[in-house]
Amino acid sequence: AVTVAAMSVWHEASAQKAAVSTDLVGYANFVTMNVEASVPVARHWSINAGVRYNPFTFDLGEGKEDARNRQQTYAAGMRYWPWNVYSGWWLAGKLQYQEYNSGGIVSRATYEGDRFGTGFSGGYSYMLGKHFNVDFGLGFWGGYDRFTRYACPVCGVTEDSGEKFFILPSDVIIAFSYVF
Repeated sequence: AVTVAAMSVWHEASAQKAAVSTDLVGYANFVTMNVEASVPVARHWSINAGVRYNPFTFDLGEGKEDARNRQQTYAAGMRYWPWNVYSGWWLAGKLQYQEYNSGGIVSRATYEGDRFGTGFSGGYSYMLGKHFNVDFGLGFWGGYDRFTRYACPVCGVTEDSGEKFFILPSDVIIAFSYVF
């Protein structure tokens, strides 16, 4: 026979099984599509994995170079929630890989390469209802960058290439989450 206490523990553990979110600020970054999935592993901890993808090139008109911030980014990490998972303040760490091609935005120079690194962020998750949250947060990441710089987005003239360490802003988050 299953006791009432055992059923109560099972019900609490199954109340929040997972969450899926998308960051609206990502779409403002040249329509970068993104999704993140999260699963709680304890009362104060969740693990998450996310993907960002942007295949778009924008034609700025006659006589101007194309603008692009193309990328594919993969991240996996953990969040610590001082109160409860999917509620209130959080701190996060992640491992991240990014393949990128950006240029024609501020200057004609275009950068292409691969970045590997770790990131840290923090924020707040506001519960709108039983299944919907809005998340706010900021973060940065740093690591190793293998890059090539071209004179313009389409000419293919190499100006520089190399490897360097970097620290960059990574997350400006205003995300909507669905909690299962």
